[in-house]
Amino acid sequence: MTGAALILSLGLACEGEEREDDDELGGDLEEIMERRGLTEVDILAAAKTYTPSGKLDEYVLLASGGHSGHVLVIGVPSMRILKYVGVFSPEPFQGYGMGGLGDAILYGEGKQRGRTLTWGDIHHPNLSETNGDYDGEFMFVNDKANSRIAVIDLEDFMTKQIVTNPLLASSHGGAIVTPNTDYVLEVSQYATPLGGDYAPLSEFQTRYRGAATFWKFDRAKGRIDPARSFSVELPPYAQDISDAGKFASDGYVFVNSWDTEMAAGKLGEGQPVLESGASQNDMDYLHVINFKKAESLVAEGKAIEINGMRVLPLDVAAKEHVLVFIPEPKSPHGCDVTPDGTGIVVAGKLDTHASVFEFSKIKDLIERGEFASTDPYGVSVLDFQKALRGQVEIGLGPLHTTFDNTGHAYTSVFLDSTVVRWNYTKLDEPIQTIQVQYNIGHLIAAEGDSAHPQGQWLMAMNKMSQDRYVSTGPLLPQNFQLIDISGPTMQLVADLPIGLGEPHFAMLIKADKLKTLDFYKPPGINPYTGLRAEGAVAPGQERVERNGKKVDVYMTVIRSHFTPSTIEVDEGDEVTLHITSVEQSRDQTHGFAIDMYNLSLSLEPGRYEQATFIADTPGVFPFYCTEFCSALHLEMAGYLFVRPKGG
Repeated sequence: MTGAALILSLGLACEGEEREDDDELGGDLEEIMERRGLTEVDILAAAKTYTPSGKLDEYVLLASGGHSGHVLVIGVPSMRILKYVGVFSPEPFQGYGMGGLGDAILYGEGKQRGRTLTWGDIHHPNLSETNGDYDGEFMFVNDKANSRIAVIDLEDFMTKQIVTNPLLASSHGGAIVTPNTDYVLEVSQYATPLGGDYAPLSEFQTRYRGAATFWKFDRAKGRIDPARSFSVELPPYAQDISDAGKFASDGYVFVNSWDTEMAAGKLGEGQPVLESGASQNDMDYLHVINFKKAESLVAEGKAIEINGMRVLPLDVAAKEHVLVFIPEPKSPHGCDVTPDGTGIVVAGKLDTHASVFEFSKIKDLIERGEFASTDPYGVSVLDFQKALRGQVEIGLGPLHTTFDNTGHAYTSVFLDSTVVRWNYTKLDEPIQTIQVQYNIGHLIAAEGDSAHPQGQWLMAMNKMSQDRYVSTGPLLPQNFQLIDISGPTMQLVADLPIGLGEPHFAMLIKADKLKTLDFYKPPGINPYTGLRAEGAVAPGQERVERNGKKVDVYMTVIRSHFTPSTIEVDEGDEVTLHITSVEQSRDQTHGFAIDMYNLSLSLEPGRYEQATFIADTPGVFPFYCTEFCSALHLEMAGYLFVRPKGG
């Protein structure tokens, strides 16, 4: 089939449009294909992802932005970047952390041990679930660097809460949700003394610990409730990726670990350093945590308190079999519960297999008290083979696994730079492999870690792109690659460079599950509370009020003016702006920026914003709308006059 015929067979030719000479069109297309070196496979891939102007994507990818501190919102299959959501870092387009109400979250709630932080390392976004399926209401993201969890409301894609973990110094295994979003799980990575105390490395095995924190989520309020949250103390192994059980395994979470050697020494001091010491054992430990039982024990008063957090001690967790271990191939990274909740897939980076543990076997062994050994901290260890469903040979460096709706699993293989498709129930079924570029980390299929995956698409999140794009210097982008998994053979169909942070995990959700706001109604809604702000005003109520050295400005914005458009204050005054967008038309967003005072606000239709600053520099300072909102956008401006002292 010629390239032109292929296009026509795909229905890309406009129906009903008069064409005098289809052969001439075909010649043009074939000429373009020849000139650009395109094959018919390329044209087919383009047709699968091409989304004409005005057509909407079927799926939305919500991806970590790594150490940018942002979340990326990407349409699928178009691969169009739709938005950056500010979470742990300022984001000017949203006016987040730029002097407005969001400062209280980013710089207030986001403080860790009293320190103001302006960045975070987002690793694992996770969506709220109902009965194990994405419900499109909330997203949770973890900050590996500073042990924090953020809550994003998907009505307006804004960060509404940050909670800081009072126990941990790093947390990689988060932010995993239980099947009905009762809890958001955050798990430590690098062991430290819990609560931030000092202890030398010589006391690593006795003073250093990990922890699994179960943050209680109040869905009605859309907020985590720290007072109803608790943690389970863990040994000083390096805990890693986690996942929550569902259906038969509901009530349990599963956490990988590495460095059961507890290597954390200094060169020349007898104990190996982490890199060389952490891979000596053939097996590490999969942590099996019965969090429902832990919840009951905490309620019975079996917990201790550390920095205001209720903690179930390690000896209690071990004795009550709240915590049980299963040996797993060394240096594991992926930990993924199958959609039916019956299996747990793990993959060791230094192994070549995907190992599937059978939950029914695990539960039966625990209930019968049939254990193979205990670890140095008294934690019972199950027999590897007795807990195993089976293994599949995957390749060099298997990492993470996601699922489709046909019983297949897809595992990323770092060293081979491949995605491998295999059957997680029929472990002897032949596997299929597709090459990606290069060194894939995470991957996600459409709703692929929910109870009912969609199939169709898979996103490979690759770490390197050295020959994919025009060079922009030594710092190269990450590379997202979209794979069509709907047919008998997987096909790579599109690339997307990500020149922001280092993305890790992502969620791929059906777009129609997202119920977003078109505007805030009535005008004057504080987006962080969902209520009409006390300082909101309607047209005709604008005013400036002075109370000593405090000046309150009650302002409205609408195409194409600020009211009032001039503000006069004295040097040293504390100025509070109460700004109400009275727009009620979709996409009629305004902005507010002011010269020199480091203030930039986003004013979506109906939104209320508030900013306070000290007018400490005399002069004349223009303020203006930062969003091109109308033909008179440039005229949407005003002045702040700061009279000098004694002037």
